Amino acid sequence: MYERSFIDSLFPSDLPEPTYWEERFPPRQLAPGARVTRFCPSPTGPLHIGGISTAILCEDIARHSGGTYLVRIEDTDQARELPGVKEQFERAFQVFDVVPQESVWTGGDYGPYIQSARRDIYLTYVRDLLRRGHAYLCFATKDELTAMAAAQQAAKTPTGYYGLWATWRDKPAEEVEKALAEGLPYVVRFRSEAEPGARVSFVDASRGTVELNANHNDVVILKSSHLETPLPTYHFAHAVDDHLMRISLVIRGDEWLSSVPVHLQLFSALGFDQIEYAHFAPLLKLDKGNKRKLSKRKDPEASVSYYDEAGYPSEAVRYYLRGLINGRLAEMPLIEARSVPINLAGLTHSGALVDVVKLDDICADYVATLAGPQILEAVTGWAERYDPELANALAAEPDRALGALSIEREGVENPRKDLRRWSEFRAVYGYFFDSLFTAVTELPDKLAGINRTLVATFAREFIDTYAEIDDPDQWFEQIRGLAVKNGFAASPREYRAAPERYQGSIREASQIIRVALTGSTRSPDLQAVAKCLGRDTVIRRVGALTTIH
Repeated sequence: MYERSFIDSLFPSDLPEPTYWEERFPPRQLAPGARVTRFCPSPTGPLHIGGISTAILCEDIARHSGGTYLVRIEDTDQARELPGVKEQFERAFQVFDVVPQESVWTGGDYGPYIQSARRDIYLTYVRDLLRRGHAYLCFATKDELTAMAAAQQAAKTPTGYYGLWATWRDKPAEEVEKALAEGLPYVVRFRSEAEPGARVSFVDASRGTVELNANHNDVVILKSSHLETPLPTYHFAHAVDDHLMRISLVIRGDEWLSSVPVHLQLFSALGFDQIEYAHFAPLLKLDKGNKRKLSKRKDPEASVSYYDEAGYPSEAVRYYLRGLINGRLAEMPLIEARSVPINLAGLTHSGALVDVVKLDDICADYVATLAGPQILEAVTGWAERYDPELANALAAEPDRALGALSIEREGVENPRKDLRRWSEFRAVYGYFFDSLFTAVTELPDKLAGINRTLVATFAREFIDTYAEIDDPDQWFEQIRGLAVKNGFAASPREYRAAPERYQGSIREASQIIRVALTGSTRSPDLQAVAKCLGRDTVIRRVGALTTIH
């Protein structure tokens, strides 16, 4: 144990005592049972969709208990930090409706909410552990640590920096001061009292009682003094931050389950009350018949940006993720599942498979329940960010957009389900907008056998006599009459009976008009499409076929 004066000389002279921070961040005044939760992304890469699952969990538990949900940016690994990632986090929280009550963006009384701005807080508690003999300075080099690990493996003993292997653990103060005077870089290590093979248990709010190997390793709690601004490691910062932010429930993926013994030790040594943990299984993917973790390096659907850029309706994605987290919610209708609290005891522990095909189906069902104005607002918001040309078209012709969205959707028992993502709007509805449509002057292969002169004549006569008629049957008679006049069979059956007598049937004749209006042989009800486009547009588009040759 070092002299207090020696320890204090390692830190800024004006560094506050622990009591200062305890008073600065007092216990929250919340109703009994209220939970304070946090989601803590690291800006070392784009946000994983599993992170949104965690955020959804944290927000849901806090909201339904009358507590607080906050976001803390954990940026102690600054060497791996990527520019612009924090801004991506903020957008992801907005898109998926998990905006925190407290964060770097929204503020709050328990900040700063980014770890790089909390250095003095950490130093206070590092100094406190050193003063009380729960930590020590370690000058072991990387080469020495590598050699030690090799020796441990050869001896078939537990690996780590502990006991007799921890060469700086019980060094006399004189040797420590000498190394310091020589300017050797050091880290600060926590002094673990556990022996290899010891066990520890705790109650997980989701899994019940869990027993694990106790931590016997003297983990690093403050990184190398050689750095310009030494920051704490994740484990130590986590313990200090969760205590001072008065977190009452930590919800996270089970990849962190093995870290609990370290965290329990740190809370005990720091004199903090233990925090409740809840761990759930990661999201998985089926790959060649085998299950594996959904990977940001291998799987585009692992990244939150994939869903944003593709225009997945965020409400449908939230519903899907909630169902993966808590299986009972997947069996409920979306509106009901949205309001039912997530049950911690029902969290998945075996891993849930992310199935994009199933998500597409959920999205199609969800979009089919929306009114036209809701879809238009959502598509416009997406297009303004990812498809400016489409955004301009929607802004120029909003009434036509709403008209298009009403076709075979409003007032019908089974509305169309051909729109799953906002990025598909252009392909499904783009032909309604003049600025996105290219006039058709050549027929597709399916109609290529029809005489070109006949097509031009048929198109010319159609525009010469075309009238807007509300009754669908009467409207279609315009096509039927001209078709028969120009040598098409009045019905497919009549055509099949004597194909050599006709250019095609009424089906092919109507397809000529369909292609002229939509650019495709497939579309919703043709009369409804023509009505939405309006007479002038119909005349102009069909008129383009009069030049075919």
